[in-house]
Amino acid sequence: MRRKLAAGNWKMNGLTDALSELKALAQAPSPNQTDRMICPPATLVSGAAQIAGDIQIGGQDCHINESGAHTGDISASMLSDAGATAVIVGHSERRQDHGETDADIQNKTLAAWQSDLTAVICLGESLQQRENGDTLAVVASQLEGSTPDGATGANTVVAYEPIWAIGTGLVPSLEQIGEVHDALRAQLVERFGETEGNAIRLLYGGSVKPGNASDIFAVSNVDGALVGGASLKANDFQAIIDALDAA
Repeated sequence: MRRKLAAGNWKMNGLTDALSELKALAQAPSPNQTDRMICPPATLVSGAAQIAGDIQIGGQDCHINESGAHTGDISASMLSDAGATAVIVGHSERRQDHGETDADIQNKTLAAWQSDLTAVICLGESLQQRENGDTLAVVASQLEGSTPDGATGANTVVAYEPIWAIGTGLVPSLEQIGEVHDALRAQLVERFGETEGNAIRLLYGGSVKPGNASDIFAVSNVDGALVGGASLKANDFQAIIDALDAA
């Protein structure tokens, strides 16, 4: 039985006082069936880890190398040293803004694993790809190219985030979400076998809010959410966590 996961990506938001929102989340009762994760900016990872309780703390990106002459970059081992247990790799904003390829993301995933971090691998199509009917082919190619051999339910989470739905208020239909998640599950099982293919959690991301969370979490093979803006406020994120735990 896969445990559910509510992961919050704060992106480039949050100064030290934002940790009060995390503290409020940590003081809420732990969900019965749901793991919780917050991925704050790198400047807050250490402080977040000190107050998070049983909430997992993740980074938002990592370099493929453990150390070296890479000014401004952060390695997976540095995130681990700061208290993180996970890291997002391949978010569409990294793919678009920094030109990251599937090969880059696969190497970042390997770096994460080497530092005992769970890799949250992000996939998603553009609006043009959706309108052209290429969604399933695009996400299948991204999953294949971004995920190294050896993926398990312990070291890997996959997040489907249609690019056109991130921060726009637009959300695919429940049928569209289910179609993609079912296809990703089948691909994982085919590649990694029944046990591990069914153990890897599939998250949906893209304008998840308290008002639509329950409907999304009822969709086949949706094991949770990667939440952006709604994770910045404890009350909003708590409502999503509650909806997921009740699904």
